[in-house]
Amino acid sequence: MSTEANMEPPRSAAARVAAPQGGAAELGAARRSTQPLLVAQDITVRFGGLTAVDQVSASFMPGELVGIIGPNGAGKTTFFNAISGVTQPTSGRLALHGRSLAGQAPHRFAARGLARTFQTPRTFGDMRVRDNIAFGLKFAGRRRREYLFWGDEVGVPWVLRTADSILGLIGLGAQAELPAAAITPSQQRLLEIGMALATRPQLLLLDEVAAGLTENEVEDMARLIRRLRDELDLTVVWIEHAVSTLLRHVERVIVLHQGRKIADDVPRAVIRNPEVIEAYLGDEMGDAEAEGAAA
Repeated sequence: MSTEANMEPPRSAAARVAAPQGGAAELGAARRSTQPLLVAQDITVRFGGLTAVDQVSASFMPGELVGIIGPNGAGKTTFFNAISGVTQPTSGRLALHGRSLAGQAPHRFAARGLARTFQTPRTFGDMRVRDNIAFGLKFAGRRRREYLFWGDEVGVPWVLRTADSILGLIGLGAQAELPAAAITPSQQRLLEIGMALATRPQLLLLDEVAAGLTENEVEDMARLIRRLRDELDLTVVWIEHAVSTLLRHVERVIVLHQGRKIADDVPRAVIRNPEVIEAYLGDEMGDAEAEGAAA
């Protein structure tokens, strides 16, 4: 999955992170900011008499890599749906860069710099892999702009400027001409990440991108996620059931149980939290494995 050959030569930090309005436009400023990128306050989602998410609050700082874990039915994906515009919260407040996102459609979230993947990859199977990425570039309203000395889209990181450069970043360059339906399930997960990156997000939400992967593929995926955060100055929030892998790579862990947030701390503290152990980790992994994962 190495892609160093596809990366552009090093540039100044300003040239690397500045971007047009909407997606990665505020990345450089966001990384320097001490204010949260996204604030979710008392988010509640009810379906009839069922409360799927119960007054969950969380803040995500620029450049953070945060994991969300919890047993099945804990409300993880519903929380993602609520903070990405897929589901309208029953109550609560959601703000990106201090600006309310209440009532806005999912494509407005994308235009403001938030992108996500789904548990089941949502790709266009009858389209070429390259065309799936090209669709992502168009989805958030990106437009080609040419400059005499700097080339087109001067402020956008080189690796996010074209479909081919994005495919190189995620390791799918060799599959560019294949129909998306013809690539493997693990490659389809990578393709969906590439489609999300094509919108040039500030905040990337990943929903169980390691599901169904082999042990080696899970570790490769985790390394890719960390590299994307580091090289693209992204804030990444990652839901995952591969707990031991996630704990080795994230910097902060939020734990949900029965729709409530029961922990929000660094991995080493979370795996020692008695409520987390009782609700989740005691069933998912032994104490020794958890300690090793968070080391």
